[in-house]
Amino acid sequence: MKGTRSWMRFTWPAVALVTLLAVVVVAPHVGHGREGMLWQEHGSVNAPVATAPAPAWVEIARAVKPAVVNVSTKAVREDGASMEDQLRDFFGPGFPGRERPGREAPGHSQRHTVRGIGSGFVINPDGFIVTNNHVVDGATEIRVKFADGRDLPGKVVGRDEKTDLALIKVAATGLPVIALGDSARLEVGEPVMAIGNPFGLEQTVTTGIVSATGRAIGAGPYDDFIQTDASINPGNSGGPLINARGEVVGVNTAIVGGSGGSVGIGFAIPTNMVKPVVTQLADSGHVTRGWLGVSIQRITPELAASFGLPDTHGTLVSGVSDGSPAAQAGLRRGDVILKWDGHDVARWSDLPRAVAETPVGRQVPLEVLRDGKRISLNVNVAKMDEGGQQVASSSEPAASKLGIAARSLTPDLARSLDVPAHSGVLVERVEDGSRAQNAGMAAGDVIVEVDHKPVASVEALRTALGKHEHGKPLLMLVQREGQTLYLTIEA
Repeated sequence: MKGTRSWMRFTWPAVALVTLLAVVVVAPHVGHGREGMLWQEHGSVNAPVATAPAPAWVEIARAVKPAVVNVSTKAVREDGASMEDQLRDFFGPGFPGRERPGREAPGHSQRHTVRGIGSGFVINPDGFIVTNNHVVDGATEIRVKFADGRDLPGKVVGRDEKTDLALIKVAATGLPVIALGDSARLEVGEPVMAIGNPFGLEQTVTTGIVSATGRAIGAGPYDDFIQTDASINPGNSGGPLINARGEVVGVNTAIVGGSGGSVGIGFAIPTNMVKPVVTQLADSGHVTRGWLGVSIQRITPELAASFGLPDTHGTLVSGVSDGSPAAQAGLRRGDVILKWDGHDVARWSDLPRAVAETPVGRQVPLEVLRDGKRISLNVNVAKMDEGGQQVASSSEPAASKLGIAARSLTPDLARSLDVPAHSGVLVERVEDGSRAQNAGMAAGDVIVEVDHKPVASVEALRTALGKHEHGKPLLMLVQREGQTLYLTIEA
């Protein structure tokens, strides 16, 4: 992608250190099936927060390093980077359509073994280890190396693509652990330490401060990152970000820029998101989330003026799925959700996480602004189908009749993906065996016409499909890598 800022999630290929970076792209309610705590919530050392001098950092590093591990993996990958891979780089862990085992992309049939290195940390003496999903995704073999030299095989207990978290386990007991702290207590300017395996350099310690909290970087539906200037590099993925109490406050996950190394801007998943996810992964191997069934977007000053809103507070409902909890509760396109379960929706990105964390089956009160009036609604939260339902997301629903997942193309998105079109419908994923796949449609295609009529959005595509004469082939004009071509999709 040209001339654009990118967010990089990384494992480091286990080859010579001069090898170029290989990018591997990357909160629900707490489970109740486990007795007792999966992790500790008391600091590893007694150190004063925000004033820890150098000797205190030495003690913290000495105390926590035994619980930080190197995670090495072996996986089978295809040569080449398809448009779907580029889309996944941009959209992050929320991007649908992960490569399935045995699936081969057209023109990229050659497979080879790839070795990767990341980091992780022990949260339970019985061998439970937290890392990033993108560190172990697709791995056929996992090895976990400890500071004391032990090298043990690991297995995946569970993975969660949407938060880029994974829980792995080794067959060992009595392991040293790191406590999980309260990331909500973090203050900008607070000192932090990162420990991991950057570029394969084991047990590397770096320090910095919390640069910002609550960062949304477009990595997925639950963006809420801690930003830090502690040096984070390829291989740090999955390692801990530690406060001056010796507690983990974040899981190092991404860096900004395309340099392949630290530029002083790194991102970590806050522990208050990690805790409910890993609890469910330990209990069941997967994460259950609440589902609302709306598409939402940020309220810009321009949108606020167009809708006659007093400010940009809340989140704008841009679509409601038929039959969804939102539809049943009476939510409409154009509504502004101001409160969820009594809590302010200060930012549009607050809602997806709040919905996901809500227990399935619970009735939740909503406060909505509609036509200048505040109204109250009650919604019964349903279970999210991880196969593709929207919790409450800016990604628009899939055009399921065709077997594709798609979203409206915006100028900013077009520039980010280096796509020549500036309007249309971007194809994110094509289902195996679908009519679209049989017609030759591919991820990255931009649909610009249906039956000789322009389509500028997912809604326009949906309308065009509804008007299409049943039984006749569907004619589509698509743009692909700078070329235009027609595709005929059988009825």
